Amino acid sequence: MITSDLRVAVIGTGARSVIGLHVPTARPGARVSAVADTAPEGRAHAADVFPGATVHPGHRALIAAGGVDAAIVTTPDHTHADIAVDLLRAGIAVYLEKPLATTLPDADRVLLTAAETGTPLYVGHNFRHAAVVRTMRGIIERGEIGEVKSIWVRHFVGHGGDYYFKDWHADRRRTGSLLLQKGSHDIDVIHHLAGGYARRVVGMGDLVVYGAVSDRRDRSGESMPDWFSMDNWPPAAQTGLNPVVDVEDVSMLLMTLDNGVQASYQQCHFTPDYWRNYTVIGTEGRLENFGDTAGGAVKVWNRRHEYAATGDREYPVDGVVSGHEDADVATMIEFLAHVADGASTLVSPVAAREAVAVGALATDSLRSGSVPRTVPDLPPHVVQHFSRLATERVPR
Repeated sequence: MITSDLRVAVIGTGARSVIGLHVPTARPGARVSAVADTAPEGRAHAADVFPGATVHPGHRALIAAGGVDAAIVTTPDHTHADIAVDLLRAGIAVYLEKPLATTLPDADRVLLTAAETGTPLYVGHNFRHAAVVRTMRGIIERGEIGEVKSIWVRHFVGHGGDYYFKDWHADRRRTGSLLLQKGSHDIDVIHHLAGGYARRVVGMGDLVVYGAVSDRRDRSGESMPDWFSMDNWPPAAQTGLNPVVDVEDVSMLLMTLDNGVQASYQQCHFTPDYWRNYTVIGTEGRLENFGDTAGGAVKVWNRRHEYAATGDREYPVDGVVSGHEDADVATMIEFLAHVADGASTLVSPVAAREAVAVGALATDSLRSGSVPRTVPDLPPHVVQHFSRLATERVPR
């Protein structure tokens, strides 16, 4: 266990690397002491964002230099597994931005390494800490809708063209699919709210809008804030898409969980609005969120009705009005406390693996005629290793 001030590295200086800025406020005494990026422009950006940190040309050079207790990995998804394994074997605690990996074998490889080495591993599924999820979880735990039996999720990804189709995210060689990459948050939350993991999955989807956009260009040296604009509308009028666009822009997923819960997830990247809608149905009622940031509400119906716009109970959603900075801060606090104090975590590497498994196998189903796929179990010793570190409780 580390008791001195934490020396934290940031690996990868893209748009998500700014979560490293939360380190000193999340744990007084902790600091970003090193940064690594393989691109010259990334290293230049690192010097601006993290002044005073030593800048390295890659994670292996950072490991060789020593002097780092923990690392935040925000590199492109397909690099996560190799970087995490190298760090874990070097005894450097890892905060790995979600998804854990882009394939199930890679996800399992990371967890096996963490179990073998005993080095702390944390996966940044920050949405568990979002106010809307905490509110829904509280309703379920208090028994207000009885025993959870079904969960439906609709994800309106209104910024999809800017967020996912102008850089490496659009290339399945680097992302796998957006059902995995983007959907991993919601798959994880479904598992979290249901108190179980999916064991049978079916996927459907296609590339129905962005594949027809012919305006493409290489955006090397740029990142999402450079091109994002609310004026980029309608979707078919987007310009400067990634040279390779072969991930689906609309996808759907059906799941049967190991506790019998039936769940569905739908994702669309060309909607005019951007938010998530959850419906959780139990034996004594149902809940549904309207808005997923401050100003939204979670409504509960637990008496018989015809149509009723007002819930029998309603709970306001607090937190930030846009984005997820509050959840980012909460995950960073949790990660650093886990590294320094051995504190348990709400976020679970096993759950992160299960989200990858569902996303990857549902993608395989989607691209193979929607044939159902069965999710394999992790080795028991790996589950046991991580179970003592988590605070997960099964909802009623």
